[in-house]
Amino acid sequence: MKKVFIDGSAGTTGLRIYERLEARSDISLIRLPEEKRKDVAARKEAINSADIVFLCLPDDAARESVSLLCNDNTVILDTSTAHRTEEGWLYGFPEISEDTAKKLPTAKKIAVPGCHASGVIALIYPLVEAGILSKDVLLCCTSVTGYSGGGKKMIADYEAENADKLYTAPRQYALTQQHKHLKEIKAVTGINNLPAFSPIVSDFYSGMCVTIPIFASQLSSGKSIDDIKAVYSNKYNGPIVKYTDGGDEAGFLSAAKLSGLDSMEVAVFGNNDRVLLAARYDNLGKGASGAAVECMNIVMGVDPTTGLNI
Repeated sequence: MKKVFIDGSAGTTGLRIYERLEARSDISLIRLPEEKRKDVAARKEAINSADIVFLCLPDDAARESVSLLCNDNTVILDTSTAHRTEEGWLYGFPEISEDTAKKLPTAKKIAVPGCHASGVIALIYPLVEAGILSKDVLLCCTSVTGYSGGGKKMIADYEAENADKLYTAPRQYALTQQHKHLKEIKAVTGINNLPAFSPIVSDFYSGMCVTIPIFASQLSSGKSIDDIKAVYSNKYNGPIVKYTDGGDEAGFLSAAKLSGLDSMEVAVFGNNDRVLLAARYDNLGKGASGAAVECMNIVMGVDPTTGLNI
């Protein structure tokens, strides 16, 4: 039985991880009393007595937690942005490459992917890897997400009895084009240019749809929409990330289709002139806590879907 500590269990991601683990018989959860939750000495003891630690904290607090680790045995799974492009950390998205999948079972420091970044990387990494897209490609990405991705304050704002009327319509943010996920998107996919990125939060609790339009002129010579579909169908055929041929709802794509699930659906639409790449998943599932638990399962050597809602 593995001892697991969730540092930051009161936050949205931490709570969802806790929900997935509390009923498991192969895990013993280390719990701190409320008054010790932010106590450095208590956290240090918990971190170093655990086999596996989830960090569900702001970036600076996550870095502090890592500094408290005093042994070479504990596995750290960081859900913050702090270590996603740091040397010595493995990016925890096993479906994108065989190399990542091989390294994950023995990794000690694992950075859980960001929610928006997960969709962009799932769509772009395989096409760059296959030579269908150049590393110099210029991309425009759009992501529609449920409001739970904004944490407790945003959830409270949207669910308040007298919520501001502005919340009833989709709201685009990160208007300065400096979204925190851009760095990991560029680093993990290997592209040379940061994409133009338009994240949009809307009035539903959870779910996410990332779309990326591609013009035929952006594809390598001789490549077409069928080549893109072939790459995705060969790479994404597992229980968690799966390519689907079509999958729209009578010409519409709902960002809430996989709400409450821990899986991801990749699809391709359009034609040989203009292609639309799409990834749908739950921002709290494969976009956060579900991805973290999947990585933990692989480290433990159990079925990656254990405890997940697929």
